[in-house]
Amino acid sequence: RRWIQKGWEVLGTYRTASLGTKELSKLGIEQVYCDLSNTDSVNNACSEIKNAFPRWDVLVLCPGDQEPIGLFQDCNFNQWENSVIVNFVAQMRIVHELLSYRNPLSKNGACVLFFAGGGSNNATINYSAYTISKIALIKMCELLDAEVPDVKFVIVGPGWVKTKIHESTLRVGDLAGSNYKKTKDKLSRTECTPMEDVMDCCDWLIESLRTLVGGRNFSVVFDQWGSDELKTLLAEESNLYKLRRFGNTKLVKGQGK
Repeated sequence: RRWIQKGWEVLGTYRTASLGTKELSKLGIEQVYCDLSNTDSVNNACSEIKNAFPRWDVLVLCPGDQEPIGLFQDCNFNQWENSVIVNFVAQMRIVHELLSYRNPLSKNGACVLFFAGGGSNNATINYSAYTISKIALIKMCELLDAEVPDVKFVIVGPGWVKTKIHESTLRVGDLAGSNYKKTKDKLSRTECTPMEDVMDCCDWLIESLRTLVGGRNFSVVFDQWGSDELKTLLAEESNLYKLRRFGNTKLVKGQGK
């Protein structure tokens, strides 16, 4: 809705038709059916997108499915594998299909925007498929940015936002462990990230220089995005906001004790 108001042409995908999709159609937003768990559906959607948008400026991939929730060994592995497909593999298929249709004359440079999740700094028990997929997205963002010099790849961690992704945790209850109570508490209070903040951060990344933000993982909640201080740090430190191993300088072979 924001981008339509700015005069952008917008196309979105949906898995389930609803009153919301009907409202978006009335605003002039083209919509294409896409089930990320089905390869044929993804390929068909990409074909429709190519026909409707032969040149794109910004490609946003923001699906998320927390299921299956539970300890890895207790999960149905077919469901676990499907989660990795939805949360990672299918998104890569879309990028692979649409990358060559980017607009080479885009004002701020063509931008691919992914969405991250928790787990890059700790072990999120009971959410292994979702977590590993999001971490793969973070690294793939850096890899693609290194491989494709005329496209800006960035990934955003929105924090806790009131969306339907949390329905999975609420539905399984105690199988989610301590995160069940945490989710209920977060959603019942005013601690969630406002969608307005998420959109503001996305707009800032889209408008920023690739040399500053490309290949990095930004937190809507914790990072001072938009500030001159952060721009300076990003220019000085190439490893900032990227997935790295901790403690590389400790007890290195060949160095004295």
